[in-house]
Amino acid sequence: MAEGLAHHYGMGRVQVFSVGVTPAPLDRKAVRVMAEIDIDIAEHVSKGVEAVDIEKMDLIVTLCDYAQEFFPSSHSAQHRLHWSIKDPHRLWGPDWLVLGAYRTVRDDLAVRIRNLLLACQGKASSSRF
Repeated sequence: MAEGLAHHYGMGRVQVFSVGVTPAPLDRKAVRVMAEIDIDIAEHVSKGVEAVDIEKMDLIVTLCDYAQEFFPSSHSAQHRLHWSIKDPHRLWGPDWLVLGAYRTVRDDLAVRIRNLLLACQGKASSSRF
């Protein structure tokens, strides 16, 4: 969801690379709640850390505590952020409850990403996240 939102709100001004510490198949509930706001992530592919050159990133944003531990603080990225976001994928219950959790995460990420992009505006013509 974060990659789709960053592409959408970045409008081509940033390069976004989404990787996972333990890549998993695309989450259909995430695809569904993103489609609700007209962002199509149906073709996104879960990639491992080895799929991108982390050393060339201007900013690394970790979204879960495990990922934060995975990337040591000595990493060479110019900037690092950590957003401790609960993974809705681990929630069990009726669809209305689970989808509500996905929507909450989606909306939280949307606010954070828009604010991040606004804060970075003008600092560089192109950035890599």
